[in-house]
Amino acid sequence: MFRKQLIQFRPFIALISVVVFWLLAPVFIKSLLKTTFYEFQAPVSVTASYIRELQDFWAGRLQSKDEIYEAGKDLARLNSVYELKVVENQSLAEEVARLEELLQLPSRPGYRYEIARVVERDFNSWWRQLIIRKGSIHNVRPGAPVVFTGGVVGRVQEVRKYTSVVNLISNIDIRLAVVLEGDNRVISYTGTQSSAFGKPRGIAEYVPTDIKVVDPNNLPRLLTSGLGGVFPPGLPVGYIKNLRQGAGGMFLDGDVELDSRLTHLNEVAVLIPILDSQP
Repeated sequence: MFRKQLIQFRPFIALISVVVFWLLAPVFIKSLLKTTFYEFQAPVSVTASYIRELQDFWAGRLQSKDEIYEAGKDLARLNSVYELKVVENQSLAEEVARLEELLQLPSRPGYRYEIARVVERDFNSWWRQLIIRKGSIHNVRPGAPVVFTGGVVGRVQEVRKYTSVVNLISNIDIRLAVVLEGDNRVISYTGTQSSAFGKPRGIAEYVPTDIKVVDPNNLPRLLTSGLGGVFPPGLPVGYIKNLRQGAGGMFLDGDVELDSRLTHLNEVAVLIPILDSQP
């Protein structure tokens, strides 16, 4: 009789044993087990990402010749625009270098772009985190800035061997020093809670009282200030949609509208300092 009862409650005994072990285990054991679990789980997520790309490839093979021809013309136009942008960026970089030498200013650190595919995104933390397909073997480090064509994506929170966890700019744990375009006064930006299917947004604090939002089609744009040493200056963050009186009364607070493309990110770029990427 006792043996039957013991067999019946065996799952609960095992569960209680695991909970007690986890509560009494040292911190380094917990950290080791957590890292081992993530590294064991990573190949499954990465493989699923490759399978999705393979499905997209074969879906593209089913397109008609007319659709492929139109897509080729669009790509040719984009390539022409990008070639002009490359020449423009090169001339601007040379002008910046000339001015730095003239004014005897220290050069800003150079970065290289480590392109990474988005592996997965949890609906429960849609506006908080995402996982990318690059890790420590690609010289990705915790705290590295992550960007895309629309500006700031977020910051690397945790690095594993083959994948990394990125805190999105809409995450409530993200705080940046930003400036308004055409203005050098520093403003504080932080993420805020957003619904899974809502628009990404943030909050701007300590906005000067002379800043106004008049034209909804010409909203004030926020850019990274370069302070803090994480994000280079001049990266787009978002637009101030409306302003209200701040808690202290001396400044304004505003809702920040982020880029809508953050909803469906497929590929991002991690900024890695050139010095870190050299052996």
